Amino acid sequence: MKNRIFIYTILLLVFCLALGGLSVSGAETKKIVVGAKDFTEQYILGNLITLLLQENGFQVEEKFGTAAAITRAGLISEQIDLMPDYTGTGGAVYFKYPEKIDDPVKLYEMVKKDDLEQNNMVWLGRTTFNNTYALAIKKDMIDAMGTSISSLTEYVNKDPKKVLFAVNHNFYEREKDGIFGMAEYYNMNILRKNVKAMDTGLTYDAIDRNQVNVAMVFGTDGKLRKFDLLVLEDDKSFFPIYNISIVINKDVLDKYPEIEELLLPITQLIDTATMIDLNYEVDGMGKPAKMVAGEFLKEKELIK
Repeated sequence: MKNRIFIYTILLLVFCLALGGLSVSGAETKKIVVGAKDFTEQYILGNLITLLLQENGFQVEEKFGTAAAITRAGLISEQIDLMPDYTGTGGAVYFKYPEKIDDPVKLYEMVKKDDLEQNNMVWLGRTTFNNTYALAIKKDMIDAMGTSISSLTEYVNKDPKKVLFAVNHNFYEREKDGIFGMAEYYNMNILRKNVKAMDTGLTYDAIDRNQVNVAMVFGTDGKLRKFDLLVLEDDKSFFPIYNISIVINKDVLDKYPEIEELLLPITQLIDTATMIDLNYEVDGMGKPAKMVAGEFLKEKELIK
């Protein structure tokens, strides 16, 4: 009798192990790892992805807050399954295209093709918002400086000594596509001594305190709304395009093809104004990124 009980126990354990990742309903547990880089916009986008997947039966592991290169390396090494990423990063960093591509659709299609062929990665959709470098001024300076970089150029060239710029260290050091490359491109007579390099967030404080006249910013930063700044139009298309796409390992997408449709709202519904508002709720109002993402998706009736 004892031998029978022992045998039945072993058989039960083997049966349970065979079930492995099966849920109570008998369906396989759908597990996926979502990555995101280490700044506000990425935290919001990462949480949008997580919440949409969880709403549709996925078990999600989050790997958020890693540096850009580390996040991408995690995707390539299959430590993460998908992540939000920028077309401009793909063109300039991953594939190092020699020429800047001004057509956002062409850039997306090129990056999409090359990443699939070279790395087995699929780029799902493309946002219309462009989180690229930009220059911003206080709105009370519009009459003097205008609303474009060309009009700013005219203002600066009248008296270069009186215009001070705040930029981050990276934008200061990049000769070709940084502040001095931009000045050469627009024929703007910037004095090097009038360009102050500092941490990214401090550029907003510097212009708010009237320590500088022009600040380097990012196109969808929530602080643009917080400090009520005007982003100058890049009317000669100097700055690269940074549209968001959802990048996923093709093997994962083949396994869960429904993911493409589930995540489509992220690239279809979020325009520039919406992204600025979402970033502002985190950076300007202090809300957690997950809360902001959840409220947005509930408002759009995409999650309960």
